[in-house]
Order: sequence, then structure tokens, then C-alpha cells
Amino acid sequence: MFNHNMEKLQWHGKITSVQPRIRLSRSFDERWHNYLGFNLRINGVIGDEEREFIIAVGESAHERFRFRIGMTMSGVSVPVNDPRLETAAFYKTSRIKVESTDLPDVNEPPFTGEAPDLPTYRWRGHRRLDPRTYRAKCTTCIWGCRMPVELIIDNWKPWIKDYRFETFCYGPKSCKLYRAGAVRKVPGRNGIVWEEEDWVEEDYTSNRGPDD
Repeated sequence: MFNHNMEKLQWHGKITSVQPRIRLSRSFDERWHNYLGFNLRINGVIGDEEREFIIAVGESAHERFRFRIGMTMSGVSVPVNDPRLETAAFYKTSRIKVESTDLPDVNEPPFTGEAPDLPTYRWRGHRRLDPRTYRAKCTTCIWGCRMPVELIIDNWKPWIKDYRFETFCYGPKSCKLYRAGAVRKVPGRNGIVWEEEDWVEEDYTSNRGPDD
């Protein structure tokens, strides 16, 4: 279905955001996550274009380089095969080189320090985040996440799927920028819709206090 040019593209630029790369699957009132790595938003040049772009990197790359806003770096990536399954436009990243570091010192939201490892995100759990708030205030925050969502509409026909994106917050519950937004609705068989009410994510993050 997707026939993107798989040519490797060289890129160079400064990191403006580091967020987890997590894919969410939903089947009515059930959901599960796939923790894949990290998405780096970069202001620079990819191929022969000067613009902002997002590349996906693996967990091992983050363990090695400890990506942060302000790093200037270069590498090689490939256009994603299926944009319904990725927030990033490019993945399969290699030949990473960190050229310089100009790290900001910010002690208030949006939080722009070093992103933690994926087990930390898994332990913290997330709350739904209003997409308008995400776009306006949270794209640079290490606790923000824009997830591609794969929807299985009918368990008896699992090959029939739909796709969308949802935004979430893994940050402190006391964050002054946070807005939950509308309750998420998940379609099911025969037009039935399940609403993911507040108690679901309250339970999901019950292991954390307001400032954790």
C-alpha cells in the first residue's frame, strides 16, 4: 500500500524536542502499548530540504547518547513505510554523531531535561492530554507523547482496523499546563462506542502522587 522511497537520507540539525516513541493498540475497552524508542524533533536539513522534521531512534541509541534539547547532531534515516503507525516521518536511523551541545536549564513546565528510559514511562503511566494543549504547550516536554493508535473494531474480524493519533501526558499530575480534553471514544462492533472515562487513567496512574 505504501511505496515510499526507501533511500537513506542524510540529516543535520539541532534537537528541539525529545519524546517517547510509543504505539497504542485499542480493542473497545482494552488497550496495550508497544514501547519502541524515542522521537527527536529536529530543526535543520534533511536531504536537500531545510525544515523541521521528526526522526525515530531506538532505545539503545538513547542509552548511548542521552538525547536532549540543544544537541546539534547528524545521521542517516529512511522515510517511514506506513505513516499511520509513526509520529516520526523518518526512522531506521543510523550513523548518529553528536557535534555540539547547548543544553537549556529549565526547571518548570514544559520539562526539557534529559528524557528517562522507557521502563520509567511504563511505570509512570499516562493521562489523556488535550491535543490543542499538546500542540500549543507540550511538544517540547519530555513527558508529552503523540501516539499512533491502531483500532481493532471487531475482535471477530481483527483484520479490519482503523487508525488515528492520540496525545498523552506522563508528567506530574500537578503540572499547571495540563488539560485533559474530551473523553476518548473507541468504536466497536455494530456501531457500539466505549468511552474511556476519567477513572481509567486515575487507576492507571494511581502509583504516583501529585508531584511525581
